[in-house]
Parts: sequence; structure tokens; C-alpha cells
Amino acid sequence: MRLRIEFTTEPFDLEEPPAHAVAAREAVRAASLDSVDVGPFGNSAEGNREEVLTAVDAVLRRCLDAGATRVSLQLNVLPPEAGGER
Repeated sequence: MRLRIEFTTEPFDLEEPPAHAVAAREAVRAASLDSVDVGPFGNSAEGNREEVLTAVDAVLRRCLDAGATRVSLQLNVLPPEAGGER
């Protein structure tokens, strides 16, 4: 099974990325995921089930430790035609 996550952390700072956003990005980039896209207003990543769930744990722990007050997370199961396995 393949999963896709999309997440944002708050509070926002338009001048420079806050510590919690940097921590979350580092966590997702360090994970063994197939596809990672980071941006100023959101981040996304894809991979197999275990890799994504492990990355979600790391992202949540690291951004909360770095001062995030809110994390918005969406997780989708990818259809088999998108490379997902059932």
C-alpha cells in the first residue's frame, strides 16, 4: 500500500521559516520516501505504508518539540494505478 501525506505547521512566519517548519521539513527529507516536496505553505511526500507512517511520527514529534502550535495533516491511500499496492 502506498500513501501520500500533506502537512503544514503553525504559527506561520512570512519573513523566515520558523524552527518548527524547519524541523518538520528535515524529518520528512530524512525519511526513506519516494517523493518529497517542500514549500513555503505546505509539504507533501509519498512512499510505502511503513515509511510514511514512520515519517509522520517523526514529523509530529520534531515539529511539536520545536514549538509548533498546530499541525494540519492529510493522509491519502493512493490507488493501485498510481503505484499503490493493496
